[in-house]
Amino acid sequence: MRLTIRDVPPRTAWSLEQAGVHPLLARLYAARGITAAEQLDDSLARLLPPQGLRGTEEAAALLADAIERGARIVVVADYDCDGATACAVALRGLALLGAAPATLAYVVPDRRLHGYGLTPAIVDLAFGAFGGPPPELLVTVDNGIASLEGVAHAKARGLAVLVTDHHLPALRPGAAGDEIILPPAVVIVNPNQPGCGFASKALAGVGVMFYVLLATRAALRARGAWAGAEQPRLDRLLDLVALGTVADVVKLDANNRRLVAQGLRRIRAGRMQPGVAALFTAAGRDPRRASGFDFGFALGPRVNAAGRLEQMTLGIECLLTDDPGRAAELAQRLDAINRERREVEATMREQAEAMLEMLLPEDPDGDGGAGAPPAVALFDPEFHEGVVGIVASRLKDRLHRPTFVFALGQDGLLKGSGRSIPGFHLRDALDLVAKRHPGVLLKFGGHAMAAGCTIAQEHLDVFEQALATVAQEWLDAATLLRRLHTDGPLAPEYRRPELVDTLHEQVWGQGFAPPVFSEEMEVLSQRLVGEKHLSLKLRHQGQPVDGIWFGRTEPLPAKARIAYRLEADEWQGARRVRFLIEGMES
Repeated sequence: MRLTIRDVPPRTAWSLEQAGVHPLLARLYAARGITAAEQLDDSLARLLPPQGLRGTEEAAALLADAIERGARIVVVADYDCDGATACAVALRGLALLGAAPATLAYVVPDRRLHGYGLTPAIVDLAFGAFGGPPPELLVTVDNGIASLEGVAHAKARGLAVLVTDHHLPALRPGAAGDEIILPPAVVIVNPNQPGCGFASKALAGVGVMFYVLLATRAALRARGAWAGAEQPRLDRLLDLVALGTVADVVKLDANNRRLVAQGLRRIRAGRMQPGVAALFTAAGRDPRRASGFDFGFALGPRVNAAGRLEQMTLGIECLLTDDPGRAAELAQRLDAINRERREVEATMREQAEAMLEMLLPEDPDGDGGAGAPPAVALFDPEFHEGVVGIVASRLKDRLHRPTFVFALGQDGLLKGSGRSIPGFHLRDALDLVAKRHPGVLLKFGGHAMAAGCTIAQEHLDVFEQALATVAQEWLDAATLLRRLHTDGPLAPEYRRPELVDTLHEQVWGQGFAPPVFSEEMEVLSQRLVGEKHLSLKLRHQGQPVDGIWFGRTEPLPAKARIAYRLEADEWQGARRVRFLIEGMES
């Protein structure tokens, strides 16, 4: 591993300090592309206007018409946290804007039975959502942009479809290159559709739906709704928007950071949905000190667990209920499912790592990846389809190689989830595999860093070799070298619990990395705790400080250049700073 210190433009950091930003924060922000203090303004007034998002005005007119005439609306959700929060935002938001509860319903695919998106089977399920008369409008959230057959099937059954999504459209190979194909929906709202000039292409599915609601409120207001009365406060939904945005690991650009900051502010003030409050309790987290870390590593996984092992209806119902008792019961069930998910994942990881041992040479430095094949594809009949993505991510982190993990689906086909490394676009790699080996990939899709595919079991070897060939062609030594970008040394005066709290209050995440510091330190002592974590006593800037390296068992040398995050914990009634080790230069 190589530790690389981020460049800090000195004049930018100085100007931020002059504008009143704390010196450490000024340095961190300047290294992440912030050039002026105005960019740190996270007020709602600074959000990009909905008018810039293509399709929002048409979607607003469609929904306003449906609300005014009492049309039956079915929301078609996805089975991850982004899809669950987007569904809850859609239903809560439409109700706030005047839709009668009896006119609203939702359906969500079962990962194992239906697969992803608005398939014809999901359309048929939605058709009966009201138990009698069919719906008049389907609204997809966090899916639909690539659901060509599903949207066509809905149209054939007389249903209008509004697609709200943030994924990439489907492609069709052509003589002049790949051609983008859009589904025959009445309206599409997606920042990544052709012709959309919206500045934030990184909106999560829940963010797209929130923007559609903002536009719908404006449309209804223009028609005279709420004349003389206060209009509905859609900011009540921002706790859900923030949760789904962080959990989906989209890039936290300026607009997304504002959405997340606003959601965190509401939660810290105690203004949140009962389900969100219950999830904080189930996770043992204090909402008064909520951070993006809580969304990504505590609440998000509990909601996601429902879609991985059971039914995402549990997660959606938790986010929809206004009964605190019911919310607490559902959150506890989600917590139990998440514990089961961790057990399944641990078992799968052990199996996968045992398989890896046959592929990898010895790794005395514990750095992983040395001598690994250019790409990895693993399958075991015992693997669980709902956890393959998590296991692929863990193995990718260990190996620093593009990694796919497959499970056997109920239809007898292999369902794979892949994770990649910077410099290797996984979805484009799958596209090249499909072109070189027609018929091997039955379905595929995704992004640069994460993708999925379906193959027949007899084609696993062909797929593995084809992916490895593409990786060998595209990856060079510089890309394969594991790098960790850091913020350099930490001055000793900043090693204080209250400053750690200040850092944790900021919005960090994908594309706006949380602070990681690095410098050479003396290792005073080290011991294993829990048989798989390394507890350390380090000398930092002449003073001893505690550290822990989770998942590390190999001892450190007497001196090492170490990368670390800051944590404030309580010990014998006093708060102290502890270093959470992220890596070591080797």
